[in-house]
Amino acid sequence: MKKTIQSLDELAVLAQEIASKLQFNIVLFEGNLGAGKTTLIKLLAQALGSQDVVSSPTFSIVNEYSIPNGKIFHFDLYRIESEEEALNFGVEEYLDSGDYCFIEWPDTIHNLLPEDFHRIEINATAEKRTIIFT
Repeated sequence: MKKTIQSLDELAVLAQEIASKLQFNIVLFEGNLGAGKTTLIKLLAQALGSQDVVSSPTFSIVNEYSIPNGKIFHFDLYRIESEEEALNFGVEEYLDSGDYCFIEWPDTIHNLLPEDFHRIEINATAEKRTIIFT
């Protein structure tokens, strides 16, 4: 699915649509700094029923949010430099948990990912965002 949006309201509607189509618990988020990855994750968490405050886990690496049927683990791997570093904080346990894992900057752990996952690519300009969900 590929959509172009120009407002936060349109992004919220798209988040609802994406939430209804999630088949896998691992979702990778790709896009430049400031593209809106965390904003989309916030809206997806709300669409999945979370009441928690969603914020970027840039320094904590992972944040946890409650949803009615489990949890969402929100990762920001921007500062992770190797698979070994990710293994040291237990990334495999999160990936194997069965809970949602929303991962920003996933390239470092590409070899650790399961076979089945979704990818969300955000291409941003000043006027619009193009979001590709696969």
